[in-house]
Amino acid sequence: MRSNVRLAVSVLAVTSMVALVGCSTAADGDGGTQTLKIVYQETDSFTALDTLFTKIKPEFEASHDGVTVELQPIQANDDDYSTKLALSQQSGETAPDVFYEDTFRLRSDIDAGYLLNLDEHVAGWDDWSQFNEGARAAGMGDDGSIYAVPLGTDTRAIWYSKPVFQAAGIAVPWQPETWDDILQAARAIQDSQAGVVPFNMYAGKGTGEGTVMQSFYELLYGTGDQLYNEDEQKWVVGSEGFKDSLGFLKTLYDEKLAVTPAEALDANVWKKVFGELFPQGKLGGTVEGSYTPSFWQEGGSYAWPEYVDDMGVAAFPTQNGDAPQGVSMSGGWTLAVGAKTENADLAFEFLTLALNRENALWYDINNSQIAVRADVASEPSYLEANPFVAAVTDLVSVTHFRPATSDYPKISAEVQAATEAVITGQLSVDDAAAAYDAAVEGIVGSDKVTD
Repeated sequence: MRSNVRLAVSVLAVTSMVALVGCSTAADGDGGTQTLKIVYQETDSFTALDTLFTKIKPEFEASHDGVTVELQPIQANDDDYSTKLALSQQSGETAPDVFYEDTFRLRSDIDAGYLLNLDEHVAGWDDWSQFNEGARAAGMGDDGSIYAVPLGTDTRAIWYSKPVFQAAGIAVPWQPETWDDILQAARAIQDSQAGVVPFNMYAGKGTGEGTVMQSFYELLYGTGDQLYNEDEQKWVVGSEGFKDSLGFLKTLYDEKLAVTPAEALDANVWKKVFGELFPQGKLGGTVEGSYTPSFWQEGGSYAWPEYVDDMGVAAFPTQNGDAPQGVSMSGGWTLAVGAKTENADLAFEFLTLALNRENALWYDINNSQIAVRADVASEPSYLEANPFVAAVTDLVSVTHFRPATSDYPKISAEVQAATEAVITGQLSVDDAAAAYDAAVEGIVGSDKVTD
């Protein structure tokens, strides 16, 4: 699953990656040849970027005499990829020229000095006008400058099995209006079908950002509360919505409506969701990203042609049905140029080739991304790529974004810890919320929190 969990790697693998990256240099110094290092993530569920880069590598080399494009995919989950990337950034010898960057780490990595300011480069790039305002902002630093260019974006929705819902006597298409509607549907599935997981939501540290993006924030932002007060630029503590959100997850797991806590703590639980439970008709619903069809499409990790007919999609509701009646979260990944590159113009050229209209269209279709280029978003082949593209794109109107602050990753980890403590019974809802509040104040300081 994107922005959540992927294949874990060992510390030894991290060290090996740094050694590997260090084997190449920005300029060979032999005959004036140059090597452009491209670092990105690849997993058994995410190969679209590797395929794209492999496709454009010979094209770029053919048009740039003496240039070699060295693709350096990192096999790792999101957190391990970030660790390896940070290690590679420690010197010019190992730093990448172009790299794959999660939007939620952008600000902290800018502060760390990893990303090149791209203002002058995008100013002379005709295609930049095709990128929508939200996409531009996603690659922006605190100083208002552009440091990365988005590949696409996403939203979150409820994905549900029509056959499972119908067997429980629930009419489809289904659209819950409140949290209680979800619980009622889940209980109906539990009562009608043994061996079926009624409604799963990720929880715990194992699923990383998947826990917060596909689960906790869907709940929190539907209560009317927020994680971060943008006006005051302070983190919110003492939130009743925070407690209510933990309480909903506790109910799901206490009533055995979700997977078991042990399964939830497994970083690979998403593989079971996509590869086994849904295709085998053993899961009622879950909250996942707009990229979900990419797993089931031809060539996907868990090809399942029947998904077109068997699956339905619904907006996640607000707690009590209050306006705007729906909640979604958006994130996305970008391409950035390394601050230590000795070939900034060349690196940006490679970035623009990867993100031109033709390649962006291919990537958005094959990775089920929501297009951020206007010319791609209006392309008939994009609109016809999967039957759910219109529904998940509509959720942009009710979506939220993670706080774009350098301390966000630490806060996210504390949210994940709070959900884990609750679903495993280690802490009550009140105690888990209090522990979160104390941890946040310890991270940012008492002057950076607000009730």
